[in-house]
Amino acid sequence: MAMIMNKCTSVTLTRKLSHPCCFSLDLFSLTANIRLLYPSKPKSFEFPALLLTFLNYYSVSPFQLNNANVHFTFDFNSFYVSFIDNSTHKTHLNQIHAHLLASGLRDCGFLITKLINVSCNLGETRYARKMFDEFPDPDVFLWNAIIRGYSMHNMFGDVIEMYSRMQMAGVSPDCFTFPYVLKACSGLLSLEMGWRVHGQIFRHGFESDVFVQNSLVAMYAKCSQIRHARMVFDGLYDRTIVTWTSIISGYAQNGEPIEALRIFSQMRQSNVKPDWIALVSVLRAYTDVEDLEQGKSVHGCVIKMGLEYELDLLISLTAMYAKCGQVTVARSFFNQMKLPNLILWNSMISGYAKNGYAEEAVGLFREMIGKNIRVDSITVRSAILACAQVGSLELARWMDDYIMRSEYRDDVFVNTALIDMYAKCGSLDFARIIFDRTLQKDVVVWSAMIVGYGLHGRGREAIDLYHAMKQAGVCPNDVTFVGLLMACNHSGLVEEGWELFHRMKDYDIEPRHQHYACVVDLLGRAGCLSQAYDFIMNMPIEPGVSVWGALLSACKIYRHVTLGEYAAEQLFSLDPYNTGHYVQLSNLYASVRLWDRVAKVRVLMKEKGLSKDLGYSLIEVNGKLQAFRVGDKSHPRYKEISVELERLEKRLKEAGFVPHTESVFHDLNYEETEEILCNHSEREIVVRDANRFHHFKDGVCSCGDYW
Repeated sequence: MAMIMNKCTSVTLTRKLSHPCCFSLDLFSLTANIRLLYPSKPKSFEFPALLLTFLNYYSVSPFQLNNANVHFTFDFNSFYVSFIDNSTHKTHLNQIHAHLLASGLRDCGFLITKLINVSCNLGETRYARKMFDEFPDPDVFLWNAIIRGYSMHNMFGDVIEMYSRMQMAGVSPDCFTFPYVLKACSGLLSLEMGWRVHGQIFRHGFESDVFVQNSLVAMYAKCSQIRHARMVFDGLYDRTIVTWTSIISGYAQNGEPIEALRIFSQMRQSNVKPDWIALVSVLRAYTDVEDLEQGKSVHGCVIKMGLEYELDLLISLTAMYAKCGQVTVARSFFNQMKLPNLILWNSMISGYAKNGYAEEAVGLFREMIGKNIRVDSITVRSAILACAQVGSLELARWMDDYIMRSEYRDDVFVNTALIDMYAKCGSLDFARIIFDRTLQKDVVVWSAMIVGYGLHGRGREAIDLYHAMKQAGVCPNDVTFVGLLMACNHSGLVEEGWELFHRMKDYDIEPRHQHYACVVDLLGRAGCLSQAYDFIMNMPIEPGVSVWGALLSACKIYRHVTLGEYAAEQLFSLDPYNTGHYVQLSNLYASVRLWDRVAKVRVLMKEKGLSKDLGYSLIEVNGKLQAFRVGDKSHPRYKEISVELERLEKRLKEAGFVPHTESVFHDLNYEETEEILCNHSEREIVVRDANRFHHFKDGVCSCGDYW
């Protein structure tokens, strides 16, 4: 309370039909004396409203307190400002506003500006707008107050509207106006409006104002115009931490983590100390490039600065450790939060799903919905990805049922993930149901279904869907052709696959390594090894691991040792510590009984410290997955299983089955499978190997024994 008083500190205030009262105008004693008059008022009745009630009771205004008979001076601006600043409810604002009107202060721009600011702070934007509209001829401070209020509540459309009205009223904006307006342009992703405001900044002479320019950098970055953001940044000589943070965040958010880290290094060289906002962006950049070691160094910096409990940094650290495979560390950060927000849940579930911890991801998702925590599309898609990895059809059905009851039933991204999930859980029928119920089918939806057909070796269906896609007016993309080539490869449709590969240029699609690898595999499995080799030699890009790996696999099938050795040499050069390449070469040698070379490969693996992981099989029984590893006897029903296997083996031999034994007792890349022909024609058995699904029905495999 700003009261300026002289030695005489008391005044007699008289109310009609009442006795004279004498009060000390010392703030604390005045409060006590007023409460004597109003004992019924609760203690929670704030002083500003109480004192205004007192003044109203005695019909006193600040003007009366300033008359010549009172021996002290009274600053009524400070008087009302103190009340306004201490207001905590709209009722207080109403009382103060009413007293301003009664006191003839309705046109005092300074006090009305304060009222509007506090109204907006309390969330009363409508009341603030009402006071603004009632004020005649508002100045720039009043315009800024209402624009600021809308901005702080993310009412960006209203910000732009008031800024436009401000210009029409002929009021020139100042350096405080533009940051709010640029924030609104960012929030609305209105690049066109941002360009117009940028031009007005020049016209009004704020091209060197660092705060305005910082807002420009942030606006362009948010609108994905990082090149323009960089131009503004480069033109600034007086760079603050906000300037650096804005451009670093811009690059990190626009998928350019390397440049974000380069500028961060430049900032440190300029002796600018990072704040927590800058560290959030740096952690995001290291997360994107999956540089765990550098991310750990930033974590150390966070601890030294005492920022380890900053929420946004906790989220960033959780996301970084989760994406980089350190899910245990990530979970420790997650568990630090009593009430993790949605971003933290998403980071943890996504981290589990993308690092092979599918069951943990599903478990966390179940926990989340069990606590009635609202999910978003990202949460749901991460959970669907995890269900696809688990491979349980029953779990997939549960996930589908959940989606059907949720608001994401018609979400095209979620439905695309469901199609992929069902395909990977062995059910093309359910995948097709999701595909057919999706009304707005974009190229991603069509491609997901085509890839599903490819995964199951349904080449003809994939090609038919491709033609239907074109008839629907949807242009294929590179993923579409991956699915088509995979489908042709898994079905032995060599001519169709070759033609489709050359159709890619019709859509201006440049083949990637995955496309070339599919073609090499397509040709190689068909026995066209020379053509496959020539195809590789004429590739416009350097052949990668997947291309040479496809050729080596084909050489193993057709026992072409010389070409297989050449392919293996390329693989050892490109990927020297991948166990699978050595095992493939060993299998090739074993298939032609070159046991001495098999031994050399084993020695080479031992020298490099490589060993083959044991293979395992999964089977779903009553919704529960059972895993069986080679030589593993830990299953609780192992004895029963062994007896049944012996019985089946006996029946197989009686039926004339002869197992493929060329590579027995030698390290195999994938466990050789012995398909069992059953007499249960009413059942369909779905088996997945390392490459694709096999459907056994009526004694026939869907691959036609091609794989």
